[in-house]
Amino acid sequence: MRMRKTYDKAFKAKVALEAMRGEKTIQELGQIHGVHPQLITQWKKLLIDGAAEIFERPGKVSDEEQTAERERDLMLRQLGEMTIENQFLKKKYKQLYGHEPKL
Repeated sequence: MRMRKTYDKAFKAKVALEAMRGEKTIQELGQIHGVHPQLITQWKKLLIDGAAEIFERPGKVSDEEQTAERERDLMLRQLGEMTIENQFLKKKYKQLYGHEPKL
């Protein structure tokens, strides 16, 4: 059984950039580099889709991550409030009835 051939990211980027230039057809690039043309097409699409990420500032938090962080903070705040309320109610119950509530 043959093992699947793997390519490093520098090679993929080089071939995808050549495909983007359009100087040679994808078929020609496939023959030159020994790669199936469909694979070159996939690499080219990944390059186009990921090109915007190159210009992101390092360490910048995406909108989805910001939203998730806000929701997490809200849930933690609500949990804290409920814990305080629960402790208060247990204390008042003990003051009124003289023993801890049975749960």
